[in-house]
Amino acid sequence: MSIRSTDPRFSPPSPAIEKRIEAIIARLSLEEKIDLLGGHEHQGSTKGNVRAGIPEIKMADGPVGVHWFCKTSTAYPASITNAATWDPELIHRLGQALGRDGRARGVHILLAPGVNHYRSPLCGRNFEYLGEDPYLASQIVAAYVKGVQSQGVSTTVKHYAVNYQEYDRHNVSSDVDERTLHEIYLPAFKAAIEAGSGCIMTAYNLVNAVHCSEHDYLNNKVLKGEWGFDGVVMSDWVSTYSEVGAANGGLDLEMPTAKWLNREKLLPAVKAGKVKESVIDDKIRRILRLAICFGWLDNRQEDPSIPMDDRVTGQVALDVARSGIVVLKNEGGILPLDRSAMRRVAVVGPNAHPAVIGGGGSAYTQPTHAVSVLEGVKAFVTERVEVVHAVGPVVSRDRRAFERSEFRTERNEPGVTAEYFNNDTLSGEPAVTRVEERPNHWWGSRQLEGITVQHFSARWKGVITPPRDGTYVFYASGGDGGYRVRLDGHLMFDTWDAEKSGTLEAEMHLTGGAPLVLAIEYRKTRHWAHMHFGWENKDDIAKEIDEALAAVAGADAAIVCAGFDQHTEGEGWDRTFAMQRDVDRFVAEVARRNANTVVVLTGGGNMDMSGWVDAVKGVVHAWYPGQEGGTAVAEVLFGGVNPSGRLPITLEARLEDRSSHGCYHDSDNDKHVRLTDGVFTGYRHHDKTGVAPRFPFGFGLSYTTFAYSGLKLSAERLKAGDTLRVSFEVKNTGTRAGADVAQVYVSDTKSTLPRPPKELKGFAKVFLQPGEKKRVTVDLAQAAFACYDPQKHGWVVEPGEFGILVGRSSADILLRAAVTVGAGAGAPAKKGPAKARRAGGKSGRKAGRKGRKQR
Repeated sequence: MSIRSTDPRFSPPSPAIEKRIEAIIARLSLEEKIDLLGGHEHQGSTKGNVRAGIPEIKMADGPVGVHWFCKTSTAYPASITNAATWDPELIHRLGQALGRDGRARGVHILLAPGVNHYRSPLCGRNFEYLGEDPYLASQIVAAYVKGVQSQGVSTTVKHYAVNYQEYDRHNVSSDVDERTLHEIYLPAFKAAIEAGSGCIMTAYNLVNAVHCSEHDYLNNKVLKGEWGFDGVVMSDWVSTYSEVGAANGGLDLEMPTAKWLNREKLLPAVKAGKVKESVIDDKIRRILRLAICFGWLDNRQEDPSIPMDDRVTGQVALDVARSGIVVLKNEGGILPLDRSAMRRVAVVGPNAHPAVIGGGGSAYTQPTHAVSVLEGVKAFVTERVEVVHAVGPVVSRDRRAFERSEFRTERNEPGVTAEYFNNDTLSGEPAVTRVEERPNHWWGSRQLEGITVQHFSARWKGVITPPRDGTYVFYASGGDGGYRVRLDGHLMFDTWDAEKSGTLEAEMHLTGGAPLVLAIEYRKTRHWAHMHFGWENKDDIAKEIDEALAAVAGADAAIVCAGFDQHTEGEGWDRTFAMQRDVDRFVAEVARRNANTVVVLTGGGNMDMSGWVDAVKGVVHAWYPGQEGGTAVAEVLFGGVNPSGRLPITLEARLEDRSSHGCYHDSDNDKHVRLTDGVFTGYRHHDKTGVAPRFPFGFGLSYTTFAYSGLKLSAERLKAGDTLRVSFEVKNTGTRAGADVAQVYVSDTKSTLPRPPKELKGFAKVFLQPGEKKRVTVDLAQAAFACYDPQKHGWVVEPGEFGILVGRSSADILLRAAVTVGAGAGAPAKKGPAKARRAGGKSGRKAGRKGRKQR
C-alpha cells in the first residue's frame, strides 16, 4: 500500500480559469463578496455561497497531524524533527502523508507548515518550526509543501513574519532591519511560496510597529509584489486588529470569524472610499483561484477509501522519528546498548511513560495510538532483559496539583466559591456566583455563560487545610491576564500589573490540621484566558524520586527520560531554559548511582544540561518523536537503527551564550524588542564571537565512522549566472551501514557588508554500506554567494574570493577550497509572478517549465 503521488485535479491558473473567476465575481454583490472574507462560525472553515456555487472550505491544524474533524489522527514527530532529518526526500513523504490524512477527513487547507526562526530555546513553539538556519529550513519546507499539495490539499505557511516568541505575542513589535529581515526571517517563507504554498498565515506580533495582518510592506510589497504570490493571505486566529488597515494591508481572509472584515465595518469603508471595491475583488479572486486550481469547486474533497487510522501514514511517522533523533554524546561507546550483555535495565524519568509525543497548543495531535519509550524498550529487548520502571519527579507536577488539590468553601463544602464580573476590575456585584470544585480553568477564547464582556475578572475564595506538618509547594499559572493569590492574607503571587508567562512556585511550612483562607483574583486582558492554582506536600515529591532512584540501583544501564512535554512547552507561553528543578536534580542523582546512564531528552530545542551532562555517558535528543517515538528511540538506543539525525540548531552551553539573550523578551515593557543581533544568529553568532557551543549546528553522532576526501570545484572563477558544482567523496570507514550529512558552507572572505564567517548553502544525506564510497555533488547557484544590500534594497554578489567549506557540522570542517566570483556576477534576476497551487501532477510539471510558476 503506497501513498498516491499526485492529484489529477490540479490545474494551473490559465485564461480559462481567470475567465471563470471573473464570471463568479460578476454574480456577487458587494455584500456577498464581503461575506466571503471571514471564516464560518464553525471553527475551521470559510463561508460559502450556494447561489454562486462556492462551497465552504475546510481547514485543519496542523504541522504534526490533521487533527480537526476527527477524534484521533496520525501524530507525527514535531516539525523541528523534520529539520533534524536533513532529508528533503523523507519530508516530501511526510507531506504526502499529511495530505492523505487531510483527504481522509475532507480537509482542503492544512494550517501548516510553520517556519519561524529559532532565536532562543525559550520560545514555546520552537517544536513547530524548522530550526535556526534559513537555507536548511527552506529546503525542508519546500519538500513539505510539495508533498502535501500533491494530494490535493493546500498548505498554509506560517507565521508571517518574525514571530519568534509567544509571551504577549499580540502586542510586542519585533523591530528588525531590512537586511536581517530578508536574510534570516523571510527565506523560508519565500521558499514555501516558490514551492507552491496556496496560503500564507500572518503572525500575531507586530513588525516594526505594524501588525502583520495589515503590514503593507510584508504583504503587498514583498509577498504579493516582489514574490508574485497570488494565493490567499489569511490571519492567524483572532489576529486581525482593524478593518481598513487589514483590507488595504493585504489580508484576504480573516479567521476564525469576521470580527473586522464584515458588512458592518467594511461596507461603510468602501462607500467612504477608504477601501476600493477592486481591493475586495482581488481578495475574492484569490480565494476562488485557490479553490478552482485545486479542483475544490468541482470535486468532493473527502476520500473515503483512505482509513482514518492509516497504517501507511503511521509508517511515515516512524520513519521520520528514526531519521530525526540525534545522538549527542556516546562516551566509551555505551551506545548502542548491548542487550545480550544485560540482565536488567532501568527506564525511569517523567517522560518514559506514558508517551510524550508533542508540544502543547494548537499543534498537539491526539494520536491513534502512542508508543512510550518504556513500551518501545520492552518490545525491543523482549524477555531477554528485565525492564524496571519508575516515574520519579513529574515534569508537569503543577498540572497534576491543579487537578488533584482539595479545597473547602467558607461553609465547609467541597470546592471554592467563584465570582465572575462583567469588567476587568472586580467592580460592583458579580454577574455569576457559584461553587466550583477547584480554581483550575482553561477558557481559551470562549465566552463564559453570564459574562458579556471580552475582558472579565474573577475571584475565588476558599480554605485549604494541610493534612500534616511539613513544607508545601504552591503552584499558580494564569494566561493572558494578571492574578493575585493570598493565603491567610499573605501575598503569595502577584502578576496583576506585570504579567508573567508559565507557572510560578512558592514554598511554605504549614501546620497540619490548621486551616488557611485562600483568595485568588484574576483579570483577563487579552485572548486565551486560563487560571490554575494547586498545592502539594514536598515530602510526596521526595518519595516519588526515592522510588525511582531505587530502581536504577544494580541495573546494567539506566535510561532517564526527561525534558519538557505538552504542558510545559507549547503555544501561548515561553518556557524556561532549565528543566523542572526536581527533574534536573534527578538526572544528576541517577548518574551518581549508575555509571551507565543514558539521558533521552524530549523538547522543542535546547535545554540546560550543565548540572549532569559531564556525569552521564550518553545523551540522545528525541525532540517530540510523535506516536511511534518510543519504538524509534528504543531502536536507536539498542542499535536497531543507526542514528543519522543532525542538529538543526546550535545547543549553547549557557542561555547567555545565545545571540538573542539581550534582545528576546520585552524587558523594559515598551512593547518593542529590537533584534540587535542582526544576521549573526545561531552558529553565525558563535563563529563570530568564538564562544564555543555545547553541541554545534549540524552535529550528530553515528555508530559508524566516515571519511571525506577529494574536494573538487567545477570552476576556479564564476561569471554572472554560473553555477558552481562542488563534489567530494564520502566513505563509510566503520563496520555498520549508516548515513552522514555532508554540509557545504560558503565564506565571503572580504565583504563591504559585515557577513558571518560561514553560512550553510548546501547539504546531502549520504547512505553508505561499510566500506562503501560515494562521490557527492552539491550545486551552488549565484544565490549561494549573495547577501542583501539595504542600500540597494536587493540581493547582491560582491566580486572576490569565496571559501567553500565541507564538513560534518558547523564546527567540524574537513575540506576547503576557494572560488573567485568575477565582476558583474549577481544574484538571480527576478522572475515573473508566481502562480499558485500546482505542486505535483502534470499541471505541476508544466508550470515548472515556466520558472517560478511551479508550486
